[in-house]
Amino acid sequence: MTTLNINIPIFIYHDILTSNTKTTHIHNFFASGTLFGVLSHVHACPRLRLLNACIFSATPSMSQSQTAASCNGIFVSYVYTGGERLPPNVSDATQQPYRFESRLTVLNNGLEELKSWKVFVGFQHGEWLVSASNAVLADGTSIPGAVGNGTVLSGSSVKDLKTAVATAGDLTQMQVQVEMVGSLLGVAPPSVPMPRSVTLANDGFVCGQPSGEGSNETHVCCRSDPSSRTNVSTEVEFLPREKGDLSITYDIIRTYDSNYWAEVTIANDNPLGRLDNWRLSWDWQNDEFIYTTKGAYPLKVDSSDCVFGSQGSFYKELDFANVLNCERRPTIVDLPPSRFNDSELGQIPFCCRNGTILPPTMDPSMSTSRFQIQVFKMPPNLNRSTLTPPRNWEIKGTFNPNYECGNPIRVSPTESPDLTHPPSNKSSIATWQVVCNITSTERETPKCCVSFSAYYNESVIPCNTCACGCPSNPERTCSAASQAMLLPPEALLVPFENRTKKAVSWAEIKHLPVPNPMPCGDNCGVSINWHVATDYRKGWTARVTLFNWGDTSFADWFAAVEMDKAAKGFEEVYSFNGSLLESVENTIFMQGKEGLNFLVAETDGSNPRKDPRVPGKQQSVISFTKKETPGINVVGGDAFPSKVFFNGEECSLPSVLPSSVARTEVPLATMMFLLMLLSVFFMSQ
Repeated sequence: MTTLNINIPIFIYHDILTSNTKTTHIHNFFASGTLFGVLSHVHACPRLRLLNACIFSATPSMSQSQTAASCNGIFVSYVYTGGERLPPNVSDATQQPYRFESRLTVLNNGLEELKSWKVFVGFQHGEWLVSASNAVLADGTSIPGAVGNGTVLSGSSVKDLKTAVATAGDLTQMQVQVEMVGSLLGVAPPSVPMPRSVTLANDGFVCGQPSGEGSNETHVCCRSDPSSRTNVSTEVEFLPREKGDLSITYDIIRTYDSNYWAEVTIANDNPLGRLDNWRLSWDWQNDEFIYTTKGAYPLKVDSSDCVFGSQGSFYKELDFANVLNCERRPTIVDLPPSRFNDSELGQIPFCCRNGTILPPTMDPSMSTSRFQIQVFKMPPNLNRSTLTPPRNWEIKGTFNPNYECGNPIRVSPTESPDLTHPPSNKSSIATWQVVCNITSTERETPKCCVSFSAYYNESVIPCNTCACGCPSNPERTCSAASQAMLLPPEALLVPFENRTKKAVSWAEIKHLPVPNPMPCGDNCGVSINWHVATDYRKGWTARVTLFNWGDTSFADWFAAVEMDKAAKGFEEVYSFNGSLLESVENTIFMQGKEGLNFLVAETDGSNPRKDPRVPGKQQSVISFTKKETPGINVVGGDAFPSKVFFNGEECSLPSVLPSSVARTEVPLATMMFLLMLLSVFFMSQ
């Protein structure tokens, strides 16, 4: 708690706190002229031993009022009115946080109306401004926000200050008071955390030297001078645009006092990133609500929070039946392609794609999604220049990586071609950028897996046990800890539940142990088999097969393989479109050709009663040359990928590679010699 530094003789102080006639004491004490100020509140304290815990709220003193009256211009004052210590308690006193409360007053005592008042407050103690009544930050940044290096405040509800002559001395039109609450660092009582200066930031005024009444007040008088230009910058300082896997821009394209239109653009900048059926969420900061949208739609259409909330009380004439969403945290989803030409909901470039955003390496024209929303605001933000972006952005897809989004940053306004007046460009009114990056942690469960096989080994190394997760209590039916059993090649074509007999029979033929209980399945909706098919003097080939074991088909699918030692030798993918990426090192990108870019879902067998279900399947051979990769050891494992991706999701890989020991290759000369011996043997019989 903070005690203001007011010098009161201790016997009078004691009488004030103990006497039943304290009002008389206070009046007589002020009348004596000993104290500069008026105590508007005296909070009772237990006698003298807790005096230092009392808080005093000071109002402008009588001498300050006299000073304001003697200013024939714009009078600006700043009064610290109270504060207290905040948790946590830290050992470094310079980093200890404290709450502060203060009042900024701007009074027009001049002969001309003050248009769009702006005041610079030179905060200097690491202040964080939490609230400011009747004002906004002139640079467009939002409150709460950091103001420790000083900031310029401008009017929100009261922007213009009229003169005494024009209003017959009506202070409600001549004056604005801004009640500020915030936190700061390192200024402990009885010290008072005052700003280094306060001054009017409007052009056409010259301000004198600030002076103060006591330790908690400072003021300045600014007189009209049409030729003067302020040295306080009120222009917005734009931050450089950042790079990330996904960039979201929030462009204000039209603004009014009570509402604005924003255009939201989601751009995929990751060559292997992808979103399907995206869902975008955020938090409103000031009770905003969505009136209408174009190019997308709220997942939940509900205006009840407005009807029964502060929005309904303020917008009494608004028909909330037409309001789309009043959630503090709305979720927006894309529209289907059939809505693209809809005059009410569509006709926004890059909208209406069922939430599909492809990587730019696959199709640059499909790597962006866009929509517009009309946002209604609430007091005290009812002017066209008070624009606050949402916070806590989050975006998700159905079969996609997880993204972590940062806070919105103010960047230079977006420029785009003006379709109505080419070749001109049009600029947004204000722009914020949100950057989201793909997160990968060990806790995240993959959604696809890979099996390995090779011409030099008869067994297939299947996907790992529980590669995509396992039941919560698998011990009763299967083992989540046992290693997956080797399989014959044909077992890859049937679902896991139909592989048990094949796996056990294969183990008996190959004299391999059979775990008890059996290993759990991989539980992946998509699996990929990488098979090394041939190895010859000038090159080698592989065969990649994609299996869809799920109920959902994949349109415009893509896969990518990272090959540390073999990628430079890539030649061609025969049944897919394939290329070696320049933006991602040692990575081969594959996608279905036109008409073959649909990986269908699992279907019933020809005889559902006895035949297993059939997965959706796509397959292609890939050829490599050894000219660019001298010394490559195909049989030794260099022909297998180190990472595999499907639709942007990194897949689980086996922990071992096929071995060439199980199948020893016999040289041709040796084989011919053995055949000759056999021929001689049979002829001699």
